[in-house]
Amino acid sequence: MNLTPRIAPLQSFCYALALGLSIALIACSSGASASATSASSPASTEADNPAWLNELIQELKAAEPTNPPAKIYSYTYDYQTVYYLTGHCCDFPSKLYDARGNLYCEPDGGITGKGDGRCSDFLERRENEKLIWEDKRESN
Repeated sequence: MNLTPRIAPLQSFCYALALGLSIALIACSSGASASATSASSPASTEADNPAWLNELIQELKAAEPTNPPAKIYSYTYDYQTVYYLTGHCCDFPSKLYDARGNLYCEPDGGITGKGDGRCSDFLERRENEKLIWEDKRESN
């Protein structure tokens, strides 16, 4: 009895199954490593930041961690790059700095929750959000 005609379709099926599983495995593993890389890498590097911003980040790292954690974002606002430092609690205002590190305004927070009133439209008009730094330490 010749089994070759029965084995050939089975062998073709096995090759196709192995090829499909290999492709799926490669696709999953490259996707997982890409997402792991993006999750662990910072949004920007110190080399990308202005010197004054790196100094501010070092000051925040040297201070006690806050709750909620401090975060710095960059945005486009009024046709310029600005940096937004989140407020660390209810009545503490957030800070908005221009590209040279000058305090532009306090857009939110404070006693009223509305900041200092000098850029009351910031939260509505900001664009191009980019997380620059986030304090990942646990607060006490």
